[in-house]
Amino acid sequence: QVQLVESGGGLVQAGGSLRLSCSGSGSIITIVSMGWYRQAPGKQRELVATILSSGDTNYADSVKGRFTISGDGAKNTVLLQMNSLKPEDTAVYYCNADVRSGIPLRRGVYWGQGTQVTVSS
Repeated sequence: QVQLVESGGGLVQAGGSLRLSCSGSGSIITIVSMGWYRQAPGKQRELVATILSSGDTNYADSVKGRFTISGDGAKNTVLLQMNSLKPEDTAVYYCNADVRSGIPLRRGVYWGQGTQVTVSS
């Protein structure tokens, strides 16, 4: 079984910064990718940023230049540095991991429980 635990959410004023952290535990053998998604009230969950095991990254257009994703494969950890936050960034942020785990080896996608980010104007 694989568990993802997020931390770092909170309340911040527009223009401020927050850093989200997600740590994976359990029978993880290799990480294919890790990333962050968010869901605002009344909206669908959307991709924020992802990072592959190769280090390649992908960002939603709305966060490019403001958010930076980084990962530590050895620690099964992914970070999201969020700068120049806007009220429209307010959402529950979810960690996501695509991993190979267990014996026998199998591939699966896992989600964290979510952490609230609120940006006040």
